[in-house]
Amino acid sequence: MATVEKEFMPDAAEVASSAPRTVLFDFDGVLIHGDAFSLFMRECYERSLLRKLAAVLALPWIALVLPFSRKHAARLVVHVGLLGLNERRYQVAAQAFAASLVRRPRQFSRDGLLALRRHQAEGDRVIVVTGCEHVLVSHILDQLGLSGIEVLASQLRPGILGMRVKLHNLGRRKLVQLGAIGVKEWHVAYSDSLVDVPMLKPAGQAVLVNGTPKLCKKMEKALGRTITRVDWF
Repeated sequence: MATVEKEFMPDAAEVASSAPRTVLFDFDGVLIHGDAFSLFMRECYERSLLRKLAAVLALPWIALVLPFSRKHAARLVVHVGLLGLNERRYQVAAQAFAASLVRRPRQFSRDGLLALRRHQAEGDRVIVVTGCEHVLVSHILDQLGLSGIEVLASQLRPGILGMRVKLHNLGRRKLVQLGAIGVKEWHVAYSDSLVDVPMLKPAGQAVLVNGTPKLCKKMEKALGRTITRVDWF
């Protein structure tokens, strides 16, 4: 009996080759042309005179902070843009914006979405790992018919005057979020930015999307190896 069981036992190489691959996609600049949250913030300001006035009043403080910390200056711009939006109202606004965004011509990368769907069809585990905000990017993916995609993204939290930044999923923070869900290795990672070097370095295949030759050289120097470069439209 033991001999029979051994004959049907796959070896470690067979198990490894049949296991689904893990594939990571950045979002902004990879699946969408531009920055989705910046586009959302622009609409928040355009729709509210109060937010415009608050931004004008905040300009001296932004100008003071900017030379020392772009991150804190950017957060202030976001907080002003989200004035008056509690968790429920933000959800509604993000969903409505996502629905309008997917109707814009040539807003999304046709080739990027085809690549993502191809990985899905091949049985790969696909995770979108992005600096975009979680609720917004999730609604956008839903509108694109990609509701089953795992998402690791930046997060907001409710505040007294509106939603506030809780976590900005950028750089090494992406590795922390991946580790938190038990993802320790990945086979392919797609990005368009040097900021994602921490995510690209452990990947079996690092793919630079729409990178210039200059950026490609910088990326390869940072990674210490050659990368795959693709032009997506």
